[in-house]
Formats: sequence, structure tokens, C-alpha cells
Amino acid sequence: MDAPNPDFAAVTRRFIMEMPIAAHFGFDLTAIRPGYLEVTQPYRRELSFRDGMFQAGAVGTASVELENAGAEPWRGLALAYHWLDELGNAIDWDGLRTPVGRLEPGERALLTAEVRAPMPPGRHRLAFDLVLEGRYWLSEIGNSMLEADVEVGPRDATTAVAHLPAQVEPAADWHELVRAAHEEGFAAVGGAIESRERELRAYRPAGGRNPSFAEPLVCPSLLPPLEPNCEVEGLPAWRPDDDEPFMYDGRLLLRPR
Repeated sequence: MDAPNPDFAAVTRRFIMEMPIAAHFGFDLTAIRPGYLEVTQPYRRELSFRDGMFQAGAVGTASVELENAGAEPWRGLALAYHWLDELGNAIDWDGLRTPVGRLEPGERALLTAEVRAPMPPGRHRLAFDLVLEGRYWLSEIGNSMLEADVEVGPRDATTAVAHLPAQVEPAADWHELVRAAHEEGFAAVGGAIESRERELRAYRPAGGRNPSFAEPLVCPSLLPPLEPNCEVEGLPAWRPDDDEPFMYDGRLLLRPR
């Protein structure tokens, strides 16, 4: 049987502690023996958060203060976030990114992060995290997320513009349903058209809501800065071209005059 290596503990400690991740997180090895390592990490608070005003489906801002509590400079990190339910399950895992820039050990930075709020309005849990793109979220390797319960309000629908030309007439409940959809968080809302035109057959009244509707929204109601960006049979229409949430609702009925 081979004799034990008297330098095992020293060699193992040097190998582990020279890893960049060990310096970043302040790891320490409190027990080393063949087949067993005990790694400890001191309590770290690297994020602080000041609540912003969030509207469902819209992009708001939050002030987040970072501190590099490790021993090595930060390079290539981005601040992002997750929206979680009351059990900690992800509602939206891949939040918008805010570049952190280089941060030296002990240095702090105050960032204004863009945050797209979830839908519908209500109480949600926001968890800020740091990510090294293409490699890992820091929460996956031991760093604590900064979590806060946030009240998400209805989206402001007062600036919505209904693009209704003179040749169509909305049903009596059209404006009420459209407003409710905007307040739920949708920036673009469209619906059905009573027409026998072949080009409008996709818009014939049927069914209910369809957030993955494949056709442009015809005669839509849009929140600024959105504007119609195409036409269907001479009618103003909007084809999704960014990350703004939209909704097609077959209950929203337009009739030709």
C-alpha cells in the first residue's frame, strides 16, 4: 500500500485557493483529508436594492448597489434578475441585463437597472442576480440573490391610441376590453373583424385570447411609442417587432360601417 503523501493538504489547498472563483467568493478550506474537503464561505451581501415603480408588462428601473467583497477584480459580469412565485419557482428567469463593468475588490457601484415587470399586476418576488454570460449565474455557485417582494401596479392605459379608421365600428364593449388588456400589461391589443374578405379570414370572430397570434394585429390599440408598422387590406396593422407583450382577443369585435 502506498504511503500517504505528507504534502497532500498543502498541495490541495494551494490548488483550490488559486482558482479565481475561490478568490471571488472568499472560500476557505476548514478540513482537508483524502476523499473529503470542507469548504466554507463567509456571509456576503453584495447587492442592495431600492424599489422602483413597476407597471405590469412595462420596463421600469431599480437602483441596485453592488460591492465586490472578493479578492479579485470583477470582469465581464452583468446584473440581471429573476421573477419568482411565492414558492421560489421562476416565472421569468432571464431578466434584462445591465453591464457591471470592472469592479475592484472592496469597490462599490450604484447601477440603474432596467426591469421588465411581470403580468398580471399584483405582488411578485424580484430576485437580483449576477451572471457571467455563457458560463453561469453566480447564484448557481453559491452567491446569494437579493430578493424583495414588489408590488406591480396596472399598466397606464391612458395614453393608448386606438387605430380605428372610419370604415370600421367597434362593438359596444371594445374599448372597455381593450383598456383592461392594457392595464393587465399588454402594450398592443387587437381583435376580430366581421368580414368575408379572404385576406381577413384569420380575423373572423372565433375563440378568445391568443397571446401567440401569428398574424399582425389589425386596427390595434397601441401604447406609445408603438405605431402601426404595416397594413392588411388597407387597414392599419401592427406586427410584433420587439419584446413588448401583445394580445389578440377574438372577443374584441370590429364591424364594417
